[in-house]
Amino acid sequence: MTPLPDTYRHQGQRRALARELRQRGIHDERVLTAISTVPRHLFFEPAFEAHAYQDKAFPIGEGQTISQPYTVAFQTQLLGVQPSHRVLEVGTGSGYQCAVLLQLTPHVDSIEFNSTLYARTRGRLAALGAGGAQLYCGDGSVGLPARAPFDGILVTAGAPGLPPALLRQLQIGGRLVIPVGDNQTQRMVRVTREGPESFVREEFEEFRFVPLLGASGWRTS
Repeated sequence: MTPLPDTYRHQGQRRALARELRQRGIHDERVLTAISTVPRHLFFEPAFEAHAYQDKAFPIGEGQTISQPYTVAFQTQLLGVQPSHRVLEVGTGSGYQCAVLLQLTPHVDSIEFNSTLYARTRGRLAALGAGGAQLYCGDGSVGLPARAPFDGILVTAGAPGLPPALLRQLQIGGRLVIPVGDNQTQRMVRVTREGPESFVREEFEEFRFVPLLGASGWRTS
């Protein structure tokens, strides 16, 4: 499939989207620049391009969605990514959140549970020149212990609780951003590791995500 072009119209739509997110409370200029830079329409099938710069989630197949731009920006802002940070994304999905993270740091690992989605997204990111992330297929609820520790872990699916493995894989001073709740709504949670056994938990507004699957997520059947 030949990717859609990135036109001046698309670039204008991204700038308008960034202004909308600023009005909704996103204040991190690096995050807003990333949203203005990453061509979200290239993560959509051409037939659905008209939906790309609306502030809403959209189905991408395999029971998954591309997250709402506000949600992507909100989670990324909470993570507080710096250029030297090593970040783990749990739930590669469409690859859009991964591409936004790559605007902030080149050190991104991303793991996807669904093998079909993993293969599709791996090819898409490579075709878009956003192949700098290390992509894996597997159970993201247990993290990537061989690649730990991480300065930031961002989970893009709703979890029933805080996965212990992800907490252990945080660097001292590192942050885990994860939606926690039931299968209907979740509250965004940020956990900062202050010491070997010391964690600080903060809670923010409610969101709605697809369920996190795996050993520390929801059952797959």
